[in-house]
Amino acid sequence: MMRTKLFLTALSALLLLGSCKSQYDAILLGNDMEAKYKMAFELFEARKYAKAAETFESLSMSLRGTEQEDTCQFYWGLSNYRYGDYVTAESNLEQFITTFPMSPFNEEAKFIRLDCLYKSTYRYELDPMPSYRAISEMDVFMIENPKSQYYDQVFKMKDDLNDRLELKAYKGAWLYYHMEDYQAAHYALKNVLKENADNRYREDVLYYTAMSAYKYAFNSIPAKQRERYLVFVDDYFNLVSEYPESKYVKELDSLYQKVQKILKQDNENG
Repeated sequence: MMRTKLFLTALSALLLLGSCKSQYDAILLGNDMEAKYKMAFELFEARKYAKAAETFESLSMSLRGTEQEDTCQFYWGLSNYRYGDYVTAESNLEQFITTFPMSPFNEEAKFIRLDCLYKSTYRYELDPMPSYRAISEMDVFMIENPKSQYYDQVFKMKDDLNDRLELKAYKGAWLYYHMEDYQAAHYALKNVLKENADNRYREDVLYYTAMSAYKYAFNSIPAKQRERYLVFVDDYFNLVSEYPESKYVKELDSLYQKVQKILKQDNENG
C-alpha cells in the first residue's frame, strides 16, 4: 500500500513537471507574442535566468520596430548576466548600447557590460589581455560619464585590474631573482619602473633591484666586483632616499656598510 502511494506521488510530480515543461515549450515555440512576453518576465522574476534569456532571445526578432524592442534586448542581456554567462551578456549589451543609444536602460547597460568584462578577466598570473580590454572600455565610460551613478564602482574595478597588472609586472621580474639570475633580475626590475614609475609595488621593486645588484656583485669575479658594488650603492640610495622608513632599510643599511668597507679596501690597495 505504502509503495503504491509513493509511486502515485512520484508519477503525479512527473506529470506536473511534464505539464510545466510542455506549457513553457508551447509558449516559447508559439506565435502568441503577448503570452511569450509575459512569460519571459515571469521567468526573470522567478530567477530562472537561462529560460528567461532563451525567451527574450526568441522574442527579439518579432519585436523589432516595436516599443518593447529595447526592453526585450536589454533584458535578454540582463538575463544572461544574472545567469553568469558573461561572454554572451557582454555581446548582447554591446549590441544593445549601439542600437539604442537613447534608451533609458543605456547607462545601466553600459555598466553591466563593463562588469561582464571585469568578471571575464583572470588572476594576475594569467593572460592580461582581457584586463587591458576592460580597462580601455572603463576609461571610455569614465570620460564620457563623469557624473554617472556607476562612476565610483567602475573606478574600483579599474583600480583592481591595474593592481593585477602592476603585480604581474613586479612578480614577473622578481621571478628572475627567485631563480638566482641576478643580472636578469636587475635588468627586469629596472624595466618595471621604467615602464610604469607609479607602480604600486615600487618600494618592493626598488628593494629587489638593490638586492639583485648586491648579489650579482658578490658572486662576480674580483675584477668586476668594484663597479658592480657601485651599482648597488646607487640602488641603495634610490630606496632609502625615497622610503626612509621602509621595512627594508635596516637590511640594506647593513649591506651598504659591508660594501663601503670593501670599496675602502680596494681604494687602499689600488
